[in-house]
Amino acid sequence: MASVAGHTAGMVHPTLRLAAWFTEQTNRPVERLSPAQARAQLRNLVRFTGRLLMGTRVAGVSVEDRRIAGVAVRVYRPSQQPAATVVYFHGGGWVVGDLDTHDGVCRRLAQATGAVVIATDYRLAPEHAFPAAYDDARAVTQAVITQSAALGLASGAVAVAGDSAGGNLAAAVALHAREHGWPLRAQLLIYPVLDAAAESASYGRFASGYFLTRAAMRYYIHSYLPQPADRARPEASPLRAASLSGVAPALVITAEADVLRDEALAYVEALRRDGVAVQHIDAAGMLHGFFSLQSLPTPRAVLKQAAQWLSERLA
Repeated sequence: MASVAGHTAGMVHPTLRLAAWFTEQTNRPVERLSPAQARAQLRNLVRFTGRLLMGTRVAGVSVEDRRIAGVAVRVYRPSQQPAATVVYFHGGGWVVGDLDTHDGVCRRLAQATGAVVIATDYRLAPEHAFPAAYDDARAVTQAVITQSAALGLASGAVAVAGDSAGGNLAAAVALHAREHGWPLRAQLLIYPVLDAAAESASYGRFASGYFLTRAAMRYYIHSYLPQPADRARPEASPLRAASLSGVAPALVITAEADVLRDEALAYVEALRRDGVAVQHIDAAGMLHGFFSLQSLPTPRAVLKQAAQWLSERLA
């Protein structure tokens, strides 16, 4: 049974409705920008909103920038002695986003779980199309699992997590982990991209006016997956996998008003069908991207639930 957190179902939170309107008025559609312009626009938006939407700075978490498996990462260590690791993949349609745009989420996740969080600065499209981001996500996860002592990490449990395109990467890595016998404990999928067909009913219901538009999402997919044949591969569309049996337990978080919602609901059902332990949080009144807005009650409550779920599986 899906759990609903926070705001009244069927009503977009007024702060998020205002934020979506403001974004549409002050930002150009991503599909009309060059990749460099789109990345700068997101960084500027994150800087502008700052504490207003991200919440206060997180204390008690140390940060180190380094490389793992040749990929730039940012390592977040909580003050308590960590016994587990979460490899995190940021959102941004595989085109935008970086270690800085998702810094606040990773700090809070490390603090709330007591685990080391490793944010992965995977290569971006269209300069680096599929499978570049997937390859980077896979390489970092494999190194964390197999070389923990050499990397100065806890030798305990490992989970993957990500939002939006990062959720896609986390789900794809979880499939790879199953195929190769990696001991992955959990996958946290936050409004993930799970089917590159981009044809579910929610693409029509929330095509515009809800922050992430149908046009932007299709632009992202075409940038990351320029070859149509690749869009049906499970590494790009985990919902297309023949079976999900044996993948790590999952927590899937959806936003009520989001083009990606229906494919995530289908994934939850597919996981259940194939005998995978799965929980689902459907955040009422929320839009795509809400998880980062930690000054609001519902995002804080959902992050708390997600951190508790992760902690239990990493114990």
